[in-house]
Amino acid sequence: MPNRRALLGALAAGLILAQAPLAATAQEKLPVVASFSILGDFVKEVGGDRIALTTLVGPNGDAHVYSPTPADAKAMAGAKLVVVNGLKFEGWMTRLIKSSGTKATITTATTGITPLEEADDHGHGKKGHSHAHDHGGVDPHAWQSVANAKTYVANIRDALVKADPAGQAAYEANATRYLAQLDALEAEIRAAIARIPADRRKAITSHDAFGYFVKAYGVEFVSPQGVSTEAEASARDVGRIIRQIKAEKIPAVFLENVTNPRLVERIAKESGAKVGGRIFSDALSDATGPAGTYIAMMKHNISQIETALAAGPA
Repeated sequence: MPNRRALLGALAAGLILAQAPLAATAQEKLPVVASFSILGDFVKEVGGDRIALTTLVGPNGDAHVYSPTPADAKAMAGAKLVVVNGLKFEGWMTRLIKSSGTKATITTATTGITPLEEADDHGHGKKGHSHAHDHGGVDPHAWQSVANAKTYVANIRDALVKADPAGQAAYEANATRYLAQLDALEAEIRAAIARIPADRRKAITSHDAFGYFVKAYGVEFVSPQGVSTEAEASARDVGRIIRQIKAEKIPAVFLENVTNPRLVERIAKESGAKVGGRIFSDALSDATGPAGTYIAMMKHNISQIETALAAGPA
C-alpha cells in the first residue's frame, strides 16, 4: 500500500491541478480601463464577469481637473481596451496614453452622438462671453440624455466584442438587458417631468453639465460656470443669475457632487430661491450613496428635480 506521505503528495498535486483552470480563467479576463465613474458603470454592465475593469476617476471625482497617477499609467499599460468619453472631456487623457506607452485599443463612447455647442452664456446657448477653451466649444456631458447613454452602451458592446470575440454572446446579452433598463429609465424621467408645471421647469446648477438633459427633457438649467468646473464664475455672472432668478421666479438651485457648494448657496441666499438638494452631474456617488450606478444617479436626480420644482411656489 502506498504510504501516507505519498497519498498526501498525490492529494496536493490533485488540488493544484483542480485549481489551475480557475486561476487561468481569472487571468484571462479582458483588462479594460474606463476614464471616469459613469463610463465605468456602463462598461461594467456590458462587460460583466468577462472583464477586469479599472476606472481612473472614481466616485465623486472631478474628471475636469483630474491629475493621473503612476497607478493609472500602469493600468493603461496593461489594458487591452481603454474606453473614454471623448468630446474633449478628459483633457489629460492624451498625455496619459503617451506616457503609459499603452498598446490598447482606444474606444470613444460618444461616437455617433451629435455634440451640443457649449452654451456661452451658461445655459441659454446664446453668444456672449466664452469659455470655449475648456472643451473646444462642445459640451461633453452627453450621458445626461438617456438616449445618448444607449449609444454609449452600443459602442462599448461593439468594442468589447472586437477585443474579445469569444465573449460576443455574453456582451450582446448584457447590453440587451441593460438597454431595456435604460428604456424604462427614460419613461420614468419623462413621466416625472410631465408632473412639473411647465412654468416651473427652471433651476440653477453650479456648472453647465445638463445641456443634453435640457434638450432631451425640457427643463431649463442655468449655471454661473461653463461646462468645465475649471471655469470660475465672475461677479457679473453671479449678479446676472440672481437677477434672472428674481425676474423669472426660478424655484430652486441645486448643489452638485463635484463642485464647491458655496457659490450655489450664496446665489440661493441672495435670490431667495430654495436649495433643491444635491444632484450628480459628472460622477457617481460611492456604492453606499444615492447614485452608485448610472441608473441610480438619473433616478436620484429626477426625484430631486421633481420634488423641488413641482411643489408650490419658491
